[in-house]
Parts: sequence; structure tokens; C-alpha cells
Amino acid sequence: MSDAREMVCIACPIGCRLTVTPGTQTIVTGNRCPKGDAYGKEEVLSPKRVVTAVVRTDSARYPYISVRTDKPLPRGLITALLEELETKLVHLPAARGAALVRDFESSGVDVVLTRTLPPIAPAQ
Repeated sequence: MSDAREMVCIACPIGCRLTVTPGTQTIVTGNRCPKGDAYGKEEVLSPKRVVTAVVRTDSARYPYISVRTDKPLPRGLITALLEELETKLVHLPAARGAALVRDFESSGVDVVLTRTLPPIAPAQ
């Protein structure tokens, strides 16, 4: 029985059908470029994902703000990140690109705001 995994490469627009066989030397076949080789190996040995979510704010007009990781995060840390984001509260005003979480779990990954929101308007 083979441990080979089949997948479609998403490293470029071609979408090669890869077969990745893990072992002492991981073998990738079906790729048409070096990006496919790197993608196949990473996906089998150490998969990562960009995480997007929403976080609560202190505004009734804008109750949530969207956030994302600035680079892919190891899959094993995603649940912990989402649990931490659930506890966060963003105080307005907020600037797109501002870091909400820095170096999550020493992964080198930051969570940044994806939009700018104005300050809370005073009550009239």
C-alpha cells in the first residue's frame, strides 16, 4: 500500500495534478515547474494556510472588523488562533494593516486588520 497523495497544485495558474510520495526523500511527480515541487512537499510535510476571520469592535455601527494572517500559518495552530481572536476587541478608529496579534505562538505570523474604520461618532 502506497502512502502517495494526489492533489492539484495551486502554486500557479496551470493546476498540475501532483502525486506526492513521502519518505526519507519526498518525491513529487506531475509538476511542470519548481513551484509544484515545493508546494507538494510543503502540503504533505508541513501544511500551512492563510487564516481570515472577523473580530468584535467597540462600535454599534461597525460591530465586526475583518482580519487575516500576514502569511500562512501552520495548520496545527489555526484552532488556537481562532480561539484567541474570539477574545479580542478592536477599539475604533482602526487602520488597515495594523497588527492585532504579533508573532502568534512564535510562528512569525501576525494578524492584521483588513480595513480602515472611522472613530465612533459621539452620541447626539
